[in-house]
Amino acid sequence: MVTENGCGVAAETAQPQGPGHGTVRWGPQHAGARELASLYSPGKRCQEWISVVLCFSLMAFNFIHLLANFHLGHVWYLQLGIVAGILTADFASGFVHWGADTWGSVDLPIFGKAFIRPFREHHIDPTAITRHDFIETNGDNCMLTIFPLANMAFNFFTLSPAEIYHIYPWYCYLYALAIFVTLTNQIHKWSHTYFGLPRWVVFLQDCHIILPRKHHRVHHVSPHETYFCITTGWLNYPLEKLGFWRTLEDLIQGVTGEKPRADDLKWAKKVN
Repeated sequence: MVTENGCGVAAETAQPQGPGHGTVRWGPQHAGARELASLYSPGKRCQEWISVVLCFSLMAFNFIHLLANFHLGHVWYLQLGIVAGILTADFASGFVHWGADTWGSVDLPIFGKAFIRPFREHHIDPTAITRHDFIETNGDNCMLTIFPLANMAFNFFTLSPAEIYHIYPWYCYLYALAIFVTLTNQIHKWSHTYFGLPRWVVFLQDCHIILPRKHHRVHHVSPHETYFCITTGWLNYPLEKLGFWRTLEDLIQGVTGEKPRADDLKWAKKVN
């Protein structure tokens, strides 16, 4: 069931696990959601702060050098690089989202609590992301882009202008990819925010330049097995028509015997 306020599974109920337990609505009051939220640690917060500071510093540095090395002959490549970067970021968001939603466990050492936990929390409390601040929302994605941005910055320091001219289209692609990967969780947060969004964000959503709110509701119909791309959502329909995610799941289940979204279901059923 998808609610009118876009919270999707927040309107669904988890089945009680034993006699005497009442029905518990999904959302902040859900036992699983409360436990998952409590696993957010100071160490994780520190990692997110460091990632955000480094990422945006490198992004600013590289933007200045991209402007300084721009030539009119790069206009076509610039446009092509931006579109290709956005499409790659959208697919990457879907692949990571699908992987973390579908496989693994919160009980995995280090990785589980740090990176799988937010995905489990999001399905039983979809509005939790709207209560996360900028650091918690974007810290992990910033971490992913630090190394490519640092490599780009190093090359701006060490390569000659002629060498930079030849690889400039590639850098346009990488920079667009880095921007949209970095902003994916912020875009995702906006897709769950139904009040107080800036007009320019709503405009971008309405034009489907970033993930629209109605479009993302499809994913939040339990059991959350489709429409995983959360940057722009452009690739969701074609990937669904191709049966891309189902084919991967069938292949992995056939090889390993692991059932998709088993850990996700475990947390959804937790009522105390």
